[in-house]
Amino acid sequence: MVNPGQEKVKPSDFKLLKVLGKGGYGKVFLAEKVRGIDTGKVFAMKVLKKASIVTSAKDTAHTRSERNILEMIKHPFLVELHFAFQTPGKLYLVLEFLPGGELFMRLESSGVFTEEQASFYLSEIILAIGHLHSMEIIYRDLKPENVLLDAQGHVKLTDFGLSKERIDDRSNHRTDTFCGTIEYMAPEIIRREGHGKAVDWWSLGTLMYDMLTGGPPFQCDDRRRTIESILRDTFMCSPDTSQEAVSLLNGLLQKREALRLGYGPRDADAIKEHEFFRSLDWEKVYRREMTPPFKPNLTSSTDVSQFDPTITQEHPMESPDDFAAISPSLSGLFEGFTYVDKSILSMMKEPWVEPPIARSRRRSGLSMSGSPLIRSSQNSHDYYMSSNSSSAIPHSTHDSFVHPEDFEDMEVSLLASCFIAFTFSMKFANFCSRCHSQRYLIQGKSNAYAEACLIYEK
Repeated sequence: MVNPGQEKVKPSDFKLLKVLGKGGYGKVFLAEKVRGIDTGKVFAMKVLKKASIVTSAKDTAHTRSERNILEMIKHPFLVELHFAFQTPGKLYLVLEFLPGGELFMRLESSGVFTEEQASFYLSEIILAIGHLHSMEIIYRDLKPENVLLDAQGHVKLTDFGLSKERIDDRSNHRTDTFCGTIEYMAPEIIRREGHGKAVDWWSLGTLMYDMLTGGPPFQCDDRRRTIESILRDTFMCSPDTSQEAVSLLNGLLQKREALRLGYGPRDADAIKEHEFFRSLDWEKVYRREMTPPFKPNLTSSTDVSQFDPTITQEHPMESPDDFAAISPSLSGLFEGFTYVDKSILSMMKEPWVEPPIARSRRRSGLSMSGSPLIRSSQNSHDYYMSSNSSSAIPHSTHDSFVHPEDFEDMEVSLLASCFIAFTFSMKFANFCSRCHSQRYLIQGKSNAYAEACLIYEK
């Protein structure tokens, strides 16, 4: 369970064993608890640098939202938070360790799944998303990298940095934030028409297509063409795809939200009743009694063989906290992080969000004849890392535009310099003021890019 305050956890309570992932704002470590509650148990410990996060209102809000959602959720197919704490310079989320790795890697090694294999993973994902929707939460970031596997091979969704709380499709509580991974993004998000829970079912359809064919249905060489394809094109299936699978894909990939399978009050129940899942016992699915198509071959509780060895072989070491510390006034942005104060977290306002970036073309698209696809071996290395982190998602090699995340990197460097200068200068306030002026100039360029990148703007 989440640490409610009885035990004050600190970094020295954990021994770092391996690096599991890394992003622009921090790293994820395999860590063993060496004292207090759960001594001897291993966890995935996500360590984020405050100085990098506070330079963006968007990332500050996303971090707090993820913390809040992790506290709220409890479900067999959602990652579990055990502890959350902070130091003057860092934030720590201690999550369950899922040694099976990413579904992304299973797709990379298998190429494609059979419909039976896809049905297993989709069924557990449907129950996970349905539970989030029942709590008025939109996930908004379903993709193979965010679907993790436990030691038995069952699914766990992770990374709630882009999730949105308090969404009710029956009222005006909708959102128009432009966020997510473009290839999995619903048309109504791109058009900024306002969107609800049905965006997750579009992403489910995209993931299903990815499983069965080897790539997303609307994937092009750059952002603009990918966006155009999502808004205009129809998907194609290979001739050996079953009628039931094609029917489910047609229902999930409806471009008009109101026509999409899963739209409305029935939500996940409408999808569970589809003929593609007719042989499933959903009670057994929930009780984790279905046999996974893949069970990782693990030798110990600290086995990291299902992760990229170029990452896990790095020396697990944190940077000194003193160099990452931020001013007391900025530390107030993370009030309630350790001991959840829901009244504070619920006061978050929707920030401006820079345009999402297209993932690299890690696999070829489906040809007009429905020929099989070949996957590349590229991995994003973003295990448990939020997709707010720009470096966790590689740039498209075909895109010649200046990316807004490049401005973000400039912004981070500029503000980080301010915090270091504070140690040596009493003119910190004036220096930060100049940096913030530059920041807004940079963000203005990002906004201009967002407008240039979008088409069919409402």
